[in-house]
Amino acid sequence: MAGSSTDGRVLRGEETRRAVLRRAVAIASVEGLDALSIGRLATDLGLSKSGVFATFGSKEELQLATVRAGRRIFFDAVVEPARPAAPGLGHVWALCTGWLEYSRARVFPGGCFFYEVTAEFDARPGPVRDLLAETSREWESFVLGALAEARAVGQLRPDADLGQLAFMLIGVMETANSHAVLYDDPQPYERAARAVRSLLSAEATDPALLPG
Repeated sequence: MAGSSTDGRVLRGEETRRAVLRRAVAIASVEGLDALSIGRLATDLGLSKSGVFATFGSKEELQLATVRAGRRIFFDAVVEPARPAAPGLGHVWALCTGWLEYSRARVFPGGCFFYEVTAEFDARPGPVRDLLAETSREWESFVLGALAEARAVGQLRPDADLGQLAFMLIGVMETANSHAVLYDDPQPYERAARAVRSLLSAEATDPALLPG
């Protein structure tokens, strides 16, 4: 009986944590991580403040857990769906268009979660900024890795500057997110998709290799 009771408490604790983080990433994507508080989340979800505090312990731990949850959601929405694509321009295209669709579909209510919270913490040293920087580098490495594969299979020119190309692709996507959210207008996503195609075509050994 004691084991069953313990298992029940653990399960309820995990359910509480998931519910809190679902609400936390939604708030942070619109208002930023500083808008999070244990009291607000407890009130929004009808939970006890002490129960939420026991789950996270401090505001910084709550912020870190929220970033980790946002990272899981982001990679599930963007990186994983692109994995089946064969190495080459198709994989790069799948990553870029997947990112644009992730923002367009408002997987997070505020658009790209990381665009919002990175601007909030990029000049504030500490564990939260460190985790955001790690996550940003991880995403950049996926884009750069896909570009390197495309060059290895002969679909990008041997002298293509992959670092510069990744930088420009990510910049285009983030600008689309910013403008679409600010203006409440989907047109920036269409412009961004055309810009991505143009950037890749300029470095491709054969632009016809691009999907579509």
